[in-house]
Amino acid sequence: MTKEELKGAGEEGEDQAQSKKALKKAQKEAEKAAKKAEKQAKLAAEQQSTEEDDFAKDRYGVSLMVQSQQKLDRVLVRVQELTPEKADQLIWVRARVHTSRAKGKQCFLVLRQQQFNVQALVAVGDRASKQMVKFAANISKESIVDVEAMVRKVDQKIESCSQQEVELHIERIFVISQAEPRLPLQLEDAVRPEGEGDEEGRATVNQDTKLDNRVIDLRTTTSQAIFRLQSGVCQLFRDTLTNKGFVEIQTPKIISAASEGGANVFTVSYFKTSAYLAQSPQLYKQMCICADFDKVFCVGPVFRAEDSNTHRHLTEFVGLDIEMAFNYHYHEVIDSITDTMVQIFKGLRDRFQTEIQTVNKQYPSEPFKFLEPTLRLEYTEGVAMLRAAGVEMGDEEDLSTPNEKLLGRLVKEKYDTDFYVLDKYPLAVRPFYTMPDPSDLKYSNSYDMFMRGEEILSGAQRIHDAQLLTERATHHNIDLEKIKAYIDSFRYGAPPHAGGGIGLERVTMLYLGLHNVRQTSMFPRDPKRLTP
Repeated sequence: MTKEELKGAGEEGEDQAQSKKALKKAQKEAEKAAKKAEKQAKLAAEQQSTEEDDFAKDRYGVSLMVQSQQKLDRVLVRVQELTPEKADQLIWVRARVHTSRAKGKQCFLVLRQQQFNVQALVAVGDRASKQMVKFAANISKESIVDVEAMVRKVDQKIESCSQQEVELHIERIFVISQAEPRLPLQLEDAVRPEGEGDEEGRATVNQDTKLDNRVIDLRTTTSQAIFRLQSGVCQLFRDTLTNKGFVEIQTPKIISAASEGGANVFTVSYFKTSAYLAQSPQLYKQMCICADFDKVFCVGPVFRAEDSNTHRHLTEFVGLDIEMAFNYHYHEVIDSITDTMVQIFKGLRDRFQTEIQTVNKQYPSEPFKFLEPTLRLEYTEGVAMLRAAGVEMGDEEDLSTPNEKLLGRLVKEKYDTDFYVLDKYPLAVRPFYTMPDPSDLKYSNSYDMFMRGEEILSGAQRIHDAQLLTERATHHNIDLEKIKAYIDSFRYGAPPHAGGGIGLERVTMLYLGLHNVRQTSMFPRDPKRLTP
């Protein structure tokens, strides 16, 4: 063979080898494609049969958005009412999915409604399919669901739920409002006692994160309990005073001059001039007394422009204010206020045990103690107790916060009460409108009330004589022109009167033994927080 023939034969051989390779490759790819097609056909067939087999497909799903399209004649049972008496009843419940845990052919849910929760179970059977169990397991936490379920008694108490003696066997489940899968904080982390999280290496949620995501934080059992109890404080305050013949009044919050005559006031633009946010309803309560309303109270916001970043100061809080005319002695007013406080404490103790216990789980504290009648000490006695404990202070010196707390502890040790009154404060440390003590001009007819060693009320007999009021204002270097309307209200006959202002958030905080007033303010305002 010539060179050329040999070369040609070699190339032919190579071509044949390459075409064999290509053929094999093509065959392999064809087989692959056939397998893929077969697999897809199989999956499609399975899916079709699954859909055909899903006998429960109408018993679960995501509902249409509720836009008031229809009125259903369906009774929804409250989670709180799920007791053994309801056993073997088929009921509907609307609640949030608190937690869910899939296990084989069943899924356990904890359904929560406010501070109450119940265990629920979806299990493969004649009422629920595999697909329904899978659907239930994939509902995101905090979603709102409607479930139809059979109430069943349980042999062993379910310790992790408030409804311990029953569980729900779900037959239908529909999502009414779906929560996003990623929550800004986990509710179980937000209610974990602080020390417990550190010991077990589990997360706790700091206060700023809670307040930044307040809507989620307010869903926790602790927050629900705090604010339901706080609502009780307002209700008891109103009911007790109404029964004592007081009239509830509403006072303006935009005023022309600073209510307390001080600098801690917010200025707001008011058309072509400036106005102030009321630091207290003081002037208007007293005007009502001068207008013969005799006994008044009000519940409303109070504003303080104090740059105080402490555990007990807010720039806006709810004031529970009282003012009343008395006959001969301002102690008549002290007795009325202390009795009101005692009625509040009794009402909370008797009606809100569930809430108190709930808060105690996360923030343990001693039960609140009070005496009947309320302990009243004079300021000089308080100073003597502090001096005996080694505190150096002058007769006319005001109590510092540490000394207030120390005195609270000393009073608790000696008298076994968390609530007491300190009477006859030095005149020098009280506002200009405070009535001086006629028997000793160094002191005054003024008083503070304390809970667990912290002040919750400041009050006094007010000067009801225009001339004496002018003298005291001048002594305090107050511009008389700015308080002219206030002084003038006493020129036409004013009964002797006294009163005081209570901070709602502080009362709630101290009654429950909490350590920060932001926990008891629903949407707190302080020098660093203006949202949400």
